[in-house]
Amino acid sequence: MSNITRFDPFNDLVDDLIKGFLVRPMGYERRAAVAPRMKVAVAEKNGAYLVTAEIPGVKKEDIQVSIDGAQVTLSAEVKREREATQDERVLHVERAYGKATRSFTLPQELDEGKVEAKYRDGVLELTLPKKAAAARKQITIQ
Repeated sequence: MSNITRFDPFNDLVDDLIKGFLVRPMGYERRAAVAPRMKVAVAEKNGAYLVTAEIPGVKKEDIQVSIDGAQVTLSAEVKREREATQDERVLHVERAYGKATRSFTLPQELDEGKVEAKYRDGVLELTLPKKAAAARKQITIQ
């Protein structure tokens, strides 16, 4: 079926004028660069947490992982590769750059001495062993 629309020249003219004067055309829109975003997955296996974080475009030297008890903080910096030259005009950029930080708390404290980290193809893989639970100590009352 075809749609039937009513022709209203006055409203169409007003709409075109408002769109032309009050709304900037999309081709000239300049956006501020958005900081990159880390996507994280957490799993639990064999007494350890397995964390996978997607951090594309980052060198492994620019990634920091810190652990404080059960809190894990990942931070990475995506650096801008190059600036536009004087005779060059950038038409469109979707690549994000800047510093990204992600913190989360796991249900159990971690053993910082046994943490393993691997970074390959833009994916950071962490193996975070759980800290052994301290045995309860029975106190005798005298």
